[in-house]
Amino acid sequence: MPSRESYEVHKGEKSLVQKAKREANQEDILAAALGMKVHTFRGPHWCEHCASFMWGLMAQGVKCADCGLNVHKQCSTMVPSDCKPDLKHVRKVYSCDLTTLVKAHNTARPMVVDMCIREIESRGLKSEGLYRISGFSDSVEDVKMAFDRELADPEKKLEAFRETLALLPQSHSETLKYLMAHLKRVTLNEKDNLMNAENLAIVFGPTLMRAPNLDAITALNDIRYQRQVVEALIKNEDVLF
Repeated sequence: MPSRESYEVHKGEKSLVQKAKREANQEDILAAALGMKVHTFRGPHWCEHCASFMWGLMAQGVKCADCGLNVHKQCSTMVPSDCKPDLKHVRKVYSCDLTTLVKAHNTARPMVVDMCIREIESRGLKSEGLYRISGFSDSVEDVKMAFDRELADPEKKLEAFRETLALLPQSHSETLKYLMAHLKRVTLNEKDNLMNAENLAIVFGPTLMRAPNLDAITALNDIRYQRQVVEALIKNEDVLF
């Protein structure tokens, strides 16, 4: 039979474990409410609130889905919740949180809502079955991808490309410039070779854009954005290099 003392010690330990679990759950709930998501960081990482190292191999802290802030889970409760979303973290229009989207673009409502309603009212109000007859799924997906690809200001996008390209080492910059000029010439013969900028970007994107030590799942998710970047480099080769 265990002694009363050992029973009390065991009871106390159990109570402490339960308390720790409750506190952890409360932190998880509060972090989620603030738009924070548990994140696994690759390589050494420091909390941007307390400047302390994030220990562990997985789920070391949380990352703000809006502005990209990286902090300890316990520090997330002390971070202001009115952050300004960074456009580089808002990669798409559809399936994006509404508040995040309008904050990032500094608009009263999503631009896609204005554009769609304006288009419908300009030429579709008398169309039979408006809002009842569904569009072809392929056409709908094409429109959604177009919004995700072109909603940003074209001039701001080109300026961001120029700033990024300026950071490349000279050998990398010269090689990329030479390759993009070649691929641009390939697109000029699209009628014969059937290779436009998008097709070439699909081929070259994973080779040119994949970061070292990138895990397979992340690399797969990045393929779409790799293609978009290389396609933009090819199409704007004459003004970017």
